[in-house]
Amino acid sequence: MTPHERVETALRGGRPDKIPFTVYESMPPSAEALDEYRRRGLVTVHRFAVFDTHYRNCTVTTTRYHDGAKELVRTDIGTPRGDLHSIVEPAGFTSWTHKHLFTDESDYPALAYYLGDAQFTPRYDRAVAPAARSDENTILRSSFGLEPLQHLISGGVFGTMNFCLQWIENRDEVLKLYRIMVEKRRQVYSIVAKAPILHSNYGGNVVPEIVGLETFRDYYVPNYQEAAEVMHEHGKLIGVHFDANCRLFKEEIARTDLDYIEAFTPAPDTDMTMREAREAWSDKVLWINFPSSVHLRTAEEIEKVTVELCRAAEPAYGFLIGITENLPKGREDENYRAILDGIDRYEADRSR
Repeated sequence: MTPHERVETALRGGRPDKIPFTVYESMPPSAEALDEYRRRGLVTVHRFAVFDTHYRNCTVTTTRYHDGAKELVRTDIGTPRGDLHSIVEPAGFTSWTHKHLFTDESDYPALAYYLGDAQFTPRYDRAVAPAARSDENTILRSSFGLEPLQHLISGGVFGTMNFCLQWIENRDEVLKLYRIMVEKRRQVYSIVAKAPILHSNYGGNVVPEIVGLETFRDYYVPNYQEAAEVMHEHGKLIGVHFDANCRLFKEEIARTDLDYIEAFTPAPDTDMTMREAREAWSDKVLWINFPSSVHLRTAEEIEKVTVELCRAAEPAYGFLIGITENLPKGREDENYRAILDGIDRYEADRSR
């Protein structure tokens, strides 16, 4: 099988001839190691949106400036119901938010107008062009964006602290924004489902210590179910980036129609082991994130942990190992090689 075929086979719940190993496009090995690792089966996951977001009646202006040595980006949003702004600091593959859109309760009318003004246009050329350039070591993934409530928490609207306070003090207003986001996400379900891509992620980074079980059940799961129904009508797969503690949510996740759990990070980094996850979600594909803390260990230990994870996933139907978090600087080549060595050792032991 080719590396690409291994990934698709595993995503469909099958057992390829070798457990797939994937990395995000933003976390490649060095150019010197890339060809070797591709020959050994490394697959790059290219992620992009298959729709554009634009606004009919709101103005969005972005300004870059410096505060001392820091480069900051200010986004000003003008609406007929008031003005909003945010300030973020780019930081490599991520960013630090210095100011969220929400400042105080007077912003609710402007936020409601801004979120409701969003319009979506398919951009399938973003999938077609990479597909034409892709090879057997590449797989394409699209996204719906964050879940409606998660968009309010971590999508630049509230931030964690503001959300928690507003959820307690002004829940009716927060739920008005949530319902707007539900309708907006519904508008992109069919766009994503019709894109020439096999699988798409729906949000993620859901933190149980913030959200809680009841909120997850009432305001996350129904959206997963709606999106899954549309995706399955078009023969497509849907998953969620569940990289935090999942024990609190495990039964609710099990009841969903999600096809795969992406970025699940086994213990010691979270509160569930690989074996516990396999038992909890026996009908779902597990596309794990190799535990970030283990990247600090020696290559021999990383190889050993890789073998242990593969054994815990047995019979390894619907199982993939991925890299979804950045590694300690300069460790990519050594650690990727150790993981590939671990997969090879496991497969060799299994074939005996």
